[in-house]
Amino acid sequence: MAKICLEAKDLCKTYIVDGYSNNVLQNINLTICEGEFVSIMGPSGSGKSTLLYTISGMDDMTAGKVIFDGTDLSGMNDRQLARMRLLKMGFVFQQMYMMKKLSIMDNILLPGYQAKLASREEVNKKAEELMRRLGIIETADREITEVSGGQLQRACLARALINSPKVLFADEPTGALNSKASMEVLGEMVKANEMGTTILMVTHSEKVAASSDRIIYLMDGDIQGELALGKIGASDDEHDEKSAAEILQIRERKVRKWLEEMGW
Repeated sequence: MAKICLEAKDLCKTYIVDGYSNNVLQNINLTICEGEFVSIMGPSGSGKSTLLYTISGMDDMTAGKVIFDGTDLSGMNDRQLARMRLLKMGFVFQQMYMMKKLSIMDNILLPGYQAKLASREEVNKKAEELMRRLGIIETADREITEVSGGQLQRACLARALINSPKVLFADEPTGALNSKASMEVLGEMVKANEMGTTILMVTHSEKVAASSDRIIYLMDGDIQGELALGKIGASDDEHDEKSAAEILQIRERKVRKWLEEMGW
């Protein structure tokens, strides 16, 4: 049985706006196992991003618990949470946040240096290996304004992976990219998952979600259903004679049908 690496128990998040309570998350119970690739979907305002930020400790929870790699995040202070995120979590967002005064390579190196898990020489080697794997080594010395959106998002992915995180949290990682760049970035995320990185991703794209193992549907801050797809590269007698593109199309149609049933 797969080991649980992330678990939310009766997780609630409430915002107080002008004296009124807005219950964005309502008693969420969610378990993510090591090696899973899980997508969160749902209509705008359903609480998808709030769930991602709360379950990763980036935002405070109102009630409940989040157990990450055996540690209860609700019992940690801001400094401990920041250290946990640096060492064991990676983040990729729709907006590609990078420091403007640093080169692409330096942006990727920075969290590796901050973590102090390895020597600078080892971090440099890891960054170069990641950039070669992601096909962006030629951008190493460029500024962030000198590369394409797809290259910049792959650089953000390399930065997120530099400390070998237990879980990669991704919030609409392909949302600002064209179709070709989206699939390239998604392909690299699938490869990272195949190499052992657990992924929890928010997406509005049926095609992107079709590459995940499992989809969670969120509505009004509550989990309304789940769809199990399994690993995209797993053996399946029904799909053995089909190409990777055909299999993805079949999965995408399955996702679309399920979303329609959920009221998408």
